[in-house]
Amino acid sequence: MIVIEKVDKTPVVKRLVEIVERKGQGHPDYIADGISEWVSRYLSRYYLEHFGIILHHNVDKTLVVGGQAAPRFGGGEVLQPIYILVSGRATYEVRTKDGVVKVPLGTLVMQAARDWIKQHFRFLDPDTHVVIDYKIGQGSADLVGIYDLGVKSVPLANDTSVGVGYAPLTPLEQLVYKTERLLNSRDFKAKYPEVGEDVKVMGVRVGKEVKLTVAAAMISKLVKDKSHYLSVKEDVKKAVEDLASKVAPEYNIEVVVNAADKPEHGIFYLTVTGTSAEHGDDGMTGRGNRANGLITPMRSMSLEAAAGKNPVSHVGKIYNVVAQRIADKVYNQVKDIIEVYVEIVSQIGKPINEPKILNVEIIKSGELTGEVRNEVEAIAREEIEKITQITDYILRGEVSLY
Repeated sequence: MIVIEKVDKTPVVKRLVEIVERKGQGHPDYIADGISEWVSRYLSRYYLEHFGIILHHNVDKTLVVGGQAAPRFGGGEVLQPIYILVSGRATYEVRTKDGVVKVPLGTLVMQAARDWIKQHFRFLDPDTHVVIDYKIGQGSADLVGIYDLGVKSVPLANDTSVGVGYAPLTPLEQLVYKTERLLNSRDFKAKYPEVGEDVKVMGVRVGKEVKLTVAAAMISKLVKDKSHYLSVKEDVKKAVEDLASKVAPEYNIEVVVNAADKPEHGIFYLTVTGTSAEHGDDGMTGRGNRANGLITPMRSMSLEAAAGKNPVSHVGKIYNVVAQRIADKVYNQVKDIIEVYVEIVSQIGKPINEPKILNVEIIKSGELTGEVRNEVEAIAREEIEKITQITDYILRGEVSLY
C-alpha cells in the first residue's frame, strides 16, 4: 500500500531550534558500525563465491569496550587494548550434494575487522592495540527457513521493521556532515596529521545563531607541546569556519573545538591512536548515525541498526536505503516540494517488494494535485520494483548506512 499525504508541518529549516549530530570515523559507535558492516560484506562475498547465494546472517551487535592509554606530548602508550566483540548470527555450515561444507567464520570475522581498522586508522594497530573476539550463533531455524523460501525469487522479509528517509538536508545538516568529512579527508590529514580520526560534531541552531561543537582527538606523539596543540586546534577551528561560510552563509556560526580542554590544568584531548576508545569510551552498533550519516532528533528516524544486517532480506537495512532513495528522487524530480519524508514498514514473511505500507509525507506549496500524486507514486513504485538491486549497491559500498 502506498499512501501519499500533504502534511501541515513547519519545515525544519524554518523552525526556531534545530539539533544535528554526527559521530565520525573514529568514534567508538562508528567503529562498531563499520566492523559490523564489513563482517557482513565479507560473509556475503564468501557465500556468493562458494554457494552462489548470500546465506542468512545478521552481525549487527558489535560491542567496542574501551581500553586504557597514557598519551603525552611527543609520545604515549596503550596500556590495555580495546576489546571488540562481534556478535550476531550466521550460517556456519552448508549442506550440499557433496556433503557438509564448513564456513571459516572466525577467519572471515577477524580479517574483516582488521582490514576495516587498517583502512580507517593511521595509528590504531589491530594487532597490538585491539583484541578482536566474536560470539556468533546459528541463525534461528524459523528465520533461516523464511529466508530460504525467498532465495529463488523475491526475498521474504526476515523481520517486521521500518525504514525512514527524508529530503532535503538543511544547511546545518550539510554543515555537520561535511565538517566531519573535511577533518577526516586525506587532504586535511596530509596537512594536519596531528588530528586523529575520532571526530564528533554537534550543531545547535537557534534562529540564525549556530554553535558548532567539534571534538577532534589529537595524536599525542605528533604534538610536541601545549603551544603546538593550541596551534593545531586553532587551525582546525579556522578550517571549519571557512567551510561554514560556504555551506551555511545565512547563519552566524560560532565554532568551538575540544570544549573540554583546560590548558591551565594540563587537560587536552590527546590520544595515542586517534580514538577515544583507547581510554574508556565504549561503542555499539546502531548507537550512532542513522543510515544517512546523521543523528537528527528533529526528524523522523528509525532506530534500526542498518550496519551488519544481511543485505538480502533484512528490511531494517534495505528499507532505510530505499526510503532515502525515494525521498531524494521525489524532492529532486517533483516540483514545489519543500520537504519529503518516507516511511516503509515490512511484515515478516512477506516479499520485500510488498511492504505493509509505504508512506510519503509531503510539505509543499500549493495543492497536492492528482498529477503530483501520480509522479510521487511512480517514483515509489519504481524503487520498490527494483529493490533487489539494493543488495549489490550495499556490497559495493555505494550507499550510506552510517
